[in-house]
Amino acid sequence: MQMRPLGRSGLHTAPLAFGGNVFGWTADEATSFWLLDAFVDAGFNLIDTADVYSRWAPGHTGGESEAVIGRWLKQSGKRDKVLIATKVGKDMGDGKIGLSRKYIRQAVDDSLRRLQTERIDLYQSHDDDTATPLEETLTAYAELIAEGKVRAIGASNYTAARLAEALALSEHHGLPRYETLQPLYNLCDRAAFEAELRPLCVQHEIGVINFFGLARGFLTGKYRSETDLAKSPRGAGVKAAYFNERGWRILAALDQAAERLDATPAQVALAWQLAQPGITAPIASATSLAQWAELAPAATLQLDAAALHGLTEASNT
Repeated sequence: MQMRPLGRSGLHTAPLAFGGNVFGWTADEATSFWLLDAFVDAGFNLIDTADVYSRWAPGHTGGESEAVIGRWLKQSGKRDKVLIATKVGKDMGDGKIGLSRKYIRQAVDDSLRRLQTERIDLYQSHDDDTATPLEETLTAYAELIAEGKVRAIGASNYTAARLAEALALSEHHGLPRYETLQPLYNLCDRAAFEAELRPLCVQHEIGVINFFGLARGFLTGKYRSETDLAKSPRGAGVKAAYFNERGWRILAALDQAAERLDATPAQVALAWQLAQPGITAPIASATSLAQWAELAPAATLQLDAAALHGLTEASNT
């Protein structure tokens, strides 16, 4: 399994990242620990989370995922085997939001405490904050890197124009630059990334760790009818976004390639992403060891030209 660079940061990741939004939410603590152990023991290393996970769940206030990861780090002793990526900026309530220097400095300490670690390997701006000057945000990150609290920084949900502006400011002022981008990207959601973000990321050697790599589970093939939607809290969103002629065409192409390659639709969907220019490590989540065991082989699955062409054609708009 070939490790891939996270931009020019000097950090390297295996070809799949684990999406930690499930920890403490749809995966309880014991299951989360088993998943993390299985992930690392299989040679993977990038764990992605955020301070806001899982504030949306009833009774949660945010920080649940980081806290579970922190307890696992303490129990497992595997801190040096993983890269911890977390995010700042989404609304945590009580005015805790955005990318001001003051708030970032408060939020990073809160995340470090929950994670029970002295450093965050990749600290990401979760949303663009147009109310705060980019230079202020990047200067705050420079301070955290100098203090050893953060190793590298990334951006999530940025437009190409704003990412380009941030990169130019970093170069002009000698500030740390965003080494990674976390955009929405999968076979069903291609246009926004491919049109402007991908060329920019390839040009500037930005590592791309795309989220919803399995399109909220749709690309696993488990949602094929209205009755399937009750299988997950994401069911309603899946129906609205993907239950259409194009979605069914993509599933049919996945089924065809999976059968011919003796793989699963989920494995093929992730392998297609890994073959695309600019993609470093899709983020995928699992809530059981069986789910993770299915996803892991995608990191080494090589799609032939026929599969790549068929999937690309089926997913063209």
